[in-house]
Amino acid sequence: MRAPRLTINIPNILTLIRILLTPLFVIALLKGIFSFALFIFIIAAISDALDGITARWLDQRTLLGVYLDPIADKLLILASYICLGFLGSVPDWLAVIVISRDILILTGVATLKLMDLGMEVRPSIASKMTTTAQLFTVFVILLDRNFPFQYGLYILTAILTSISGLHYIYIGMNVLGDEHPQTENSEPERSEEDL
Repeated sequence: MRAPRLTINIPNILTLIRILLTPLFVIALLKGIFSFALFIFIIAAISDALDGITARWLDQRTLLGVYLDPIADKLLILASYICLGFLGSVPDWLAVIVISRDILILTGVATLKLMDLGMEVRPSIASKMTTTAQLFTVFVILLDRNFPFQYGLYILTAILTSISGLHYIYIGMNVLGDEHPQTENSEPERSEEDL
């Protein structure tokens, strides 16, 4: 498989559009225009699906896309829960859990980068389920703030978010635990094949 390239193409343009839609989405929420916010949210979701499909179909996976796509997702999710929490449309505790998880992940990745520890972070199944639940919760609230089973949806989203956050902490601790710097007097471990 070819290494990702740092170029602008159709998938990356779609991702950039999603990023640029986020401030407009925030303005619509703060103005209380939930129907327009829902419209923007749906457009952003469609662009998210299309950028992945076109990247695979046109073989246009790039290094820029690898970084931009999760950034676009995080921006939309964080903006949604900060605004909806501020407006009282979602419980404060749910907004705190969602925001804290993303801050924790970003802090962990930045720490590992600063320590020059190579780590390829790929979304786990728990992470994908969490993102889906978070976005679906936002969609439901924008569609109908009196959704009958919304509290159950909040709890499900909170549980998945917490599990995903703990999973990333576990991965990060393992990466840190695998680093055993050798001193000048230490000898490298030998396997049975070396004896």
